[in-house]
Amino acid sequence: MAKLTKKQKAASELIEQGKEYTLQEGVKLVKELPAAQFDESVEFSLKLGIDPKQSDQLVRGTIIMPHGTGKKVRVVVFCKGEEAKAAQAAGAEYVGAEDLIKKISTGWVDFDVAVASPDMMRDLSKLGKVLGPRGLMPNPKAGTVTKDVGKAVEEVKKGKIEFKADKSGDIRVAVGKKSFSEEALLENINALITAILRAQPSAAKGQYLRSVYMATSMGPGICLDPNKLSGV
Repeated sequence: MAKLTKKQKAASELIEQGKEYTLQEGVKLVKELPAAQFDESVEFSLKLGIDPKQSDQLVRGTIIMPHGTGKKVRVVVFCKGEEAKAAQAAGAEYVGAEDLIKKISTGWVDFDVAVASPDMMRDLSKLGKVLGPRGLMPNPKAGTVTKDVGKAVEEVKKGKIEFKADKSGDIRVAVGKKSFSEEALLENINALITAILRAQPSAAKGQYLRSVYMATSMGPGICLDPNKLSGV
């Protein structure tokens, strides 16, 4: 077993093993954890009581974090003409059509989110093997395939994120940075919980929120009481 560093040992001593904390207690602990040499992300993980193999129990959605995520998001937009001007005005890092598709087909994926106008989706299909496995393919359900590409870029820049349950029924989302105030982290997390609760499938049986953890990039997991999470 690897030996804990001084910071890891100090962090683990702050957390009582086997205890389920309230959200407020968990956020307070996050702020008290020893600081790393960079501004760590705060990750929120939930295990849902769903069967992801059933099409009527899929959980996904989008939300604009009230205080953003603290991460600079690089956006590419596939569009032409006036839409390209709107995307550039909204702050997209890269805008293009066939030229951008050709660049990405060579392996370039130096961006975080891809947005596309509907008329570009047929051409984008050839990038499925590049963008699909990385979760970067534009999708109407995530609002990244739209006629209003300018608005889509603005929302992403403001902190719009997508949440989606994986094959194990888990959702993992970055809800901010350790440098955020307790109030900002709480507002972001409550907004996320509210969105996930609203997305609960009617076909899901039993307890919906099975387990919930939060942690910083380098810190230990903090177990939260799922029965005391209600969102806002």
